[in-house]
Amino acid sequence: MTQSHINVRRVRAQIVNGFVTGNIGGNPAGVVLDADNLSEEDKLNIAAQVGLSETAFVSQSDVADFKLDFFTPNRRIAHCGHATIATFSYLTELGRVSEGETSKETVDGPRKILIKNGAAFMEQLAPTYRMPSDWQSQGVTAQDVLTSLGLSEGDLDPRIGPVLVNTGNSFIVVAVADTSILGDITPNLAQIAGISEKLDLIGYYVFTTETESTDRDATTRMFGPRFAIEEESATGMAAGPLACLLYDYLDNKKETLMIEQGNFMHPASPSQISVELIIENDQIKGLMAGGYGKVMEQLDITL
Repeated sequence: MTQSHINVRRVRAQIVNGFVTGNIGGNPAGVVLDADNLSEEDKLNIAAQVGLSETAFVSQSDVADFKLDFFTPNRRIAHCGHATIATFSYLTELGRVSEGETSKETVDGPRKILIKNGAAFMEQLAPTYRMPSDWQSQGVTAQDVLTSLGLSEGDLDPRIGPVLVNTGNSFIVVAVADTSILGDITPNLAQIAGISEKLDLIGYYVFTTETESTDRDATTRMFGPRFAIEEESATGMAAGPLACLLYDYLDNKKETLMIEQGNFMHPASPSQISVELIIENDQIKGLMAGGYGKVMEQLDITL
């Protein structure tokens, strides 16, 4: 046996769609269990071979029930919503977790996970907001954001302009007037990547509160080219910031909000994200964002 054969390693990645609507749609993520002996280089290699927007690597933790590391095809990312939902849905199916509270360790510390009626919910932090006047020192204006989306001021929801929101990851959240405008957006991905680099964003979350389904509070699109994500069909770490914006700035005082995403993908991949706000004295103290996952297929990766 040659040395090259001896060094070959095979790793199994499960593909799980997070935030499915019924049994369809959602956003596929790679999930690799028992990843304790994989190096960061290994994980990046695997994520590139899986080829999805994010892959989660699950290993043992000293501070939580599981440690999760997230990688896009080109870099590590601190948190990932749909990959978290995918991971804990899969762990539930395997019987490694059950109804009730569990937890994940990330590069930013532990976060609570709740399994409720088969759905997985993940903890996010209280929101922080940065308006365009706060970005100018970093060389970005609101007009730069609109230009990168091919939008004019007349395309926006007149109640609010672009806002940078962080509940664990940073997104610029942009409200447009209606679904026609949302669907017609053709993003300039190079410009979005440049702005995202300057402001340390995951990307943009563009939405409208005009929805065809009356039980949804917003319909959305997400662009994250800085992390090799041209467009994503479900983004739990962005739905949290959006729900906070709806509550704090757009007078939607529900404590549970339903966000839909993926309807404008080609092909469409309808996704549903539930966000439960934790409110004290009319202030958001944190949130849980969640939904259902569905196991789709498995891949055998060679290192």
